[in-house]
Amino acid sequence: MFVTPPYHCGVLESAGVWLPLPFVYLAGAVKKAGYEAVIYDAMSRFDNYEDIKRRIEAESPDVVCSTAYTATVVDAIEVLQLAKNINPQTITILGGIHPTFCWDEILTNNEDAVDFVVRGEGEETLPELLDTVFAKGDPAKVAGIAYLDDGRAVATPQRSFIRDLNSLDTAWDLIDWPMYTFRTKDSSTLAVTQTSRGCTQACTFCSQQLFWERKWRARSPESFIAELEFLRDKFGVNVAMITDEVPTLNRNRWERILDLLIERKVGVDILMETRVDDILRDEAIMNKYKEAGIAHIYVGVESGSQDQLDRWGKNIKVEESRRAIELINGADMISETAFVLGMPEETPESIAKTVELAKHYSPDLAFFLAIAPWPYSNLYPEVKDYVATKDYRNYNLVEPVIKPVAMTLDELSQALMRSFRDFYMDKLKHLDALSPFKRDYMVKVTKLLAEHSYLKEQMKGAGESLPSPLTSPPSHAII
Repeated sequence: MFVTPPYHCGVLESAGVWLPLPFVYLAGAVKKAGYEAVIYDAMSRFDNYEDIKRRIEAESPDVVCSTAYTATVVDAIEVLQLAKNINPQTITILGGIHPTFCWDEILTNNEDAVDFVVRGEGEETLPELLDTVFAKGDPAKVAGIAYLDDGRAVATPQRSFIRDLNSLDTAWDLIDWPMYTFRTKDSSTLAVTQTSRGCTQACTFCSQQLFWERKWRARSPESFIAELEFLRDKFGVNVAMITDEVPTLNRNRWERILDLLIERKVGVDILMETRVDDILRDEAIMNKYKEAGIAHIYVGVESGSQDQLDRWGKNIKVEESRRAIELINGADMISETAFVLGMPEETPESIAKTVELAKHYSPDLAFFLAIAPWPYSNLYPEVKDYVATKDYRNYNLVEPVIKPVAMTLDELSQALMRSFRDFYMDKLKHLDALSPFKRDYMVKVTKLLAEHSYLKEQMKGAGESLPSPLTSPPSHAII
């Protein structure tokens, strides 16, 4: 039984309901190995612990697995503890980015809740671990795990990355599809998909380059397109978010994906993230992005200070970020970025300057995030003396964790919220300059932020500023 932790901070759920893709792959792997699997997305259902308790009791699983990044690890462990309370014989397994690096802390402090930690990719490790446990074999022979041995946390040798991503099995049939929707598109069914794994960059604040060891592997374009067509035809998927850190890294492969999307008229709106420099590289084929159905692109700008970008190892120039946003906007695709704030030297003046820069860059969507010092990140030694809380639930990019020298945490939090409001109120003043597609999209997004996100208090006045399409969407709406 795969269970998502019931964690919420009012960010992602404002835009849509996102299925747990890691469980699709892991359930596919254990099914192939002969086990029965259930995916229970407690997070998306907004179920509480009583709901989760009843569901685990009803399923009576032999094994309960959960996954965690830093902000969700506390609740993921609580889910596993709940499973142990119901039946102490239940085998509990935890995976994900945070446990991959912090397995010692997790096992040492939660010996009654967590039996095993899967470190790194789990599709090969999990079936082998289950086979070993049920055969009463020696877990020390299973690569890529950690566990308690005589009360001491130990880790086995790291498992190599999976070479052929095309070979992975998926359990799309275990997904409760009516739950998953993208709120800016009427009658949408939203999939979360993957075309590659990894990141070759060295951003000091990021977990991905550490998890993937700065390596990158990709599925074939044909495999990805066939999956999209299957999801469209079998489950009615008409929006798909690509979760890759850099789906565009290989230019020839990416252009092949775009060509296939166009040639085969896949007809699925694509939401994606990529790097600034890949957008600049692809300036001549932005029309292909649009024709292929790429509707929404996030690029990581992070800062308007070149010194800060260099300090974080971003490997981009300030002027390149602005140009990338211009190219996305020019192709009539939704542009999104984020600015990471809250370093020790942050001040109210530097935050205000960032907001003005964001307006100048003019992305359709901008988010002003509090930097989270993942305890295993390259950044952590630099900022550890300024970390104000060890409560991992706050490490969500919304609640400040680092206390700037010249600001209190409350002052920083209020400044971040004002930044959102100032930026979006400014965007709403310029709706008439947008294309009909973008205008309708922005109206819907602003309404969602005002009603469904952690920003709703700050965005209260925004709803009153929205034009009439808020209540009567124009007929030309695409998303």
